Amino acid sequence: MAADTASPVTEACPIVEVLDHVAGKWAIGILVTAAHGPVRFTELEREVEGISRRMLTLTLRKLERDGLLVRTVYPTVPPRVEYTLTDMARELHQTLLSLTSWAEKYRVEIAAARHAYDAQQPAAIA
Repeated sequence: MAADTASPVTEACPIVEVLDHVAGKWAIGILVTAAHGPVRFTELEREVEGISRRMLTLTLRKLERDGLLVRTVYPTVPPRVEYTLTDMARELHQTLLSLTSWAEKYRVEIAAARHAYDAQQPAAIA
C-alpha cells in the first residue's frame, strides 16, 4: 500500500515508538502499580515516586491511547476514576517484572562498575 493512501489503522506503530511509550520510567511505574488491580489517580501519584501530576496525566493518556490501560469513570460525586491493565498490558507486565528483577539483581554491580569507570577517567577540564 502506498504511503499516501495507507490507513492509520493498518500501519503498525514503529517499534521505537512503542518501546518509548512502554519502557519509560513513568510508564513502567504506572504499569507495575496498576498490575495489582484497579488503581486510582491519587494511588498512582503516591506509588510512582517522583512523578508530577501533569506527567502522570500525560502518561496515563498515552497508555490508554496505546490500549494498555482502561479508564473507568464511575458516576459518583465527585466522579471516581480507576485505571486497569488490558490483557495486552498484563502480558507486558510479565516482561517488566523480569526487567525489574534483573535491575534489582545487578544494581550494586552496576554502581560499582560506574564508580570504577569514573575513577579511571581524567578530571574534567573546567
